[in-house]
Amino acid sequence: MSTSNLLTLFVMTEKGLTFAEQAVTQFKDIIAEVVIGQDASVLNDYSSEIAALCNFSGVKFSYRKDFSEITTEYAMAISWRWLINHPPEKLIVFHDSLLPKYRGFAPLVNALINGESKVGVSAIFGASEYDRGDIIHQTSVPIRYPITIANAIKAIGDCYLHTGLAVLQTLASGEPLLAKAQDHKQATYSLWRDDDDYQIDWSQSARKIRRMIDAVGNPYKGAFCKVDNVPARILAAEEQDDVQIENRTAGKVIFFENGLPVVVCGTGLLKVTVCVTDEEGSTMLPLSKFRVRFS
Repeated sequence: MSTSNLLTLFVMTEKGLTFAEQAVTQFKDIIAEVVIGQDASVLNDYSSEIAALCNFSGVKFSYRKDFSEITTEYAMAISWRWLINHPPEKLIVFHDSLLPKYRGFAPLVNALINGESKVGVSAIFGASEYDRGDIIHQTSVPIRYPITIANAIKAIGDCYLHTGLAVLQTLASGEPLLAKAQDHKQATYSLWRDDDDYQIDWSQSARKIRRMIDAVGNPYKGAFCKVDNVPARILAAEEQDDVQIENRTAGKVIFFENGLPVVVCGTGLLKVTVCVTDEEGSTMLPLSKFRVRFS
């Protein structure tokens, strides 16, 4: 096999681990090095698991903070969030959306909040502007709601495997990677998210709030609110049938069901089933009183 297709693989998160497990098993000969990203903002960034996998498989690896430069013809990035200095036509980037939709940041989270009927993965070449590169391969999967971000990550993990292994197979065969230009007129963009975006807006519909709670749960921090001014994270909730409320005030508790608060939303009602303190992670349920405001 020609060494011209040797590859540097940049990976992080559970999606990166899932892909790396298959990549180092089936295509170890073309992987020169695995570069592992780390993220202290999530409960588990899977960096230690990826490192253990590489060590067990006998594949060279390094953490991003220790990595110096790419010496291979191709570079491939799976679930990566930093710029990679490599010629765009030799840089293969994987994006958590069916491009040209949801270019940008946190595409899977935003797609789930918006209630998209399918999600997927695009393998593209690098470009001077983010996520505008030519499409090499795409795989999609239909989803049904409610769905948590953890289950959605597993669903598109299969998409990563299908698309990623197809790209690696082409590289291993020595065949050129073929790609087609995106239809830029159909492009949409997905904005970056920070701590403010974990805040629940109770004026929204119960359905959208439920999707948001499910979309920012483990491995993320969880949807944020205050329960009578106590900072809290709502980790699970269920939609309830709406009732006619004469003085509708989003965020107020209207009912209790088995000790669980049912909260008024802009439209609809939401029963909070898992709620913990933001600081210690201890449960706040059942609530000690009826007159409680979620803000």
